[in-house]
Amino acid sequence: MKNDLIRYSCQIALPGFGKDAQVALRQAKVLIIGAGGLGCPSAQYLAAAGIGVLGIADFDTVSLSNLHRQVLYTPSDVGKLKVIVACQKLKQQNPGITLVPHDVRITSDNIIDIIQQYDIIIDGTDNFETRYLINDACVIAGKPLVYGAIYQFEGQAAVWNVTNADGSRSPNYRDLFPKVDETQIPNCADGGVIPTIAGIIGCIQANEVIKYITKAGELLAGKMMLFDALNMQSRVVKIGKVSRTQITTLMQTTDTPTMSVSQVKQGLTNNTLDLIDIRTDQERDEVDIGGIHFEADEIDDNTDYLINQKVKVLYCSSGKRSGEAVKIIREKHPQAKVYSLAGGLKAWFEDTD
Repeated sequence: MKNDLIRYSCQIALPGFGKDAQVALRQAKVLIIGAGGLGCPSAQYLAAAGIGVLGIADFDTVSLSNLHRQVLYTPSDVGKLKVIVACQKLKQQNPGITLVPHDVRITSDNIIDIIQQYDIIIDGTDNFETRYLINDACVIAGKPLVYGAIYQFEGQAAVWNVTNADGSRSPNYRDLFPKVDETQIPNCADGGVIPTIAGIIGCIQANEVIKYITKAGELLAGKMMLFDALNMQSRVVKIGKVSRTQITTLMQTTDTPTMSVSQVKQGLTNNTLDLIDIRTDQERDEVDIGGIHFEADEIDDNTDYLINQKVKVLYCSSGKRSGEAVKIIREKHPQAKVYSLAGGLKAWFEDTD
């Protein structure tokens, strides 16, 4: 305890914080889902603050294009599992806390079992299917959820599903966004992102977790903070005090049928598949690796072509837009031989074969 008093002396000295708040942090269990641009700064500051148990869930590996915003990783970590690297480095940062790696893809089959082990959850993901899944699972399990999202120069943060004094629950993600057409919204890899916005929003998420655990200040519950790093402006939008949604079951997640870069290149050599670029015209003009081109919102206009007998591989910048498009096509036409290029153009240009 003496070492703790020295290590955490600056935060213990805060008005209204004290030793009791530090004990609360030491006894807390926090799960971060996604060890990327948001998860890295959130994890670093929560580890530094002395969170007792810090779980990190991710199944991805470090790639070169991650390094400008995912500040836990270095070039020597490329190709390694993010969650393992993150836990190793955070343990070095603070040996007095417990790090729990969850090297799994979060799905409808495992999410409840995983989040039940923790007091509060941070959403550091960058795709809408997982975001909705985490939100719904936290509502069903009664867990507060700290939300964050970034795109280009802008970021958002909120705290969902907090228990109010009367036993009701504060709004969740579906109160604000009941349903989103995710094929129309690019992620960081597709639309770009300034690295500092990841640090800003990730730190805000960590800040809300510390406030929740120590009962300090006013949470971003029932409201959302919007931040514009380009103009250095922020505002808080009020949503309401009580959730109006009813969530009783989890959406079922499905694996996206994919092909690796090497499989696609072999198929192109053998003329056994067609490559389809579903990016925008502007993206196509900037980078073109061949194949047929039509945008994601033109998929329905090309249904007859997409469901004929020849294999089709869709691609975008990161594999996320094409992955969602493949899911939609297969839901409507189960017989369609459509796949997504795993990792998108990022993986294509990183391939050394």
